[in-house]
Amino acid sequence: MHWSMAERTPLGTLWVVAGARGVRRVIFGEDAASEWAALQAAHPEWIRWDGGLAAQAIAQILEYLRGKRKTFTVPLDPEGTAFQQAVWRETLRIPYGRTITYAELARRIGRPEATRAVGQALGANPLPILIPCHRVVASDGSLGGYTGGLSLKQWLLLLEGGAETLPAQKR
Repeated sequence: MHWSMAERTPLGTLWVVAGARGVRRVIFGEDAASEWAALQAAHPEWIRWDGGLAAQAIAQILEYLRGKRKTFTVPLDPEGTAFQQAVWRETLRIPYGRTITYAELARRIGRPEATRAVGQALGANPLPILIPCHRVVASDGSLGGYTGGLSLKQWLLLLEGGAETLPAQKR
């Protein structure tokens, strides 16, 4: 496994971890520094490599943040349960600039009763932005949750499409 980082991004410091099969983790947001410190302590064998897949993912995320990219081409290799994987696969299908509700995402994976579990799976998403969980909002018109913080979720939705992407109550 290897990692790369970028400082002073609109997300704050951004860390990406990748392995031979794809990107494994994207870390940024309110608790990023402590999360990264814990991961480094648990995995001292991970090496920094600014020429590898992690660096490619950072470059693509930075292009996205500048409005120059709408899709990502780096291979993804998130670790999760079968249910989480199903939620993340379907989340990848949400187009740039669009939002759906947690309930709609639950219906799309064939589990209409699992709205809360869908939210939990998105909260465990190890690849935010690459797997665009920020595009999933609550049915009541609120933003719902976001691991990077609700202000960041709102910023990402505005980046993708302005006020049209925000839930009706939050415009």
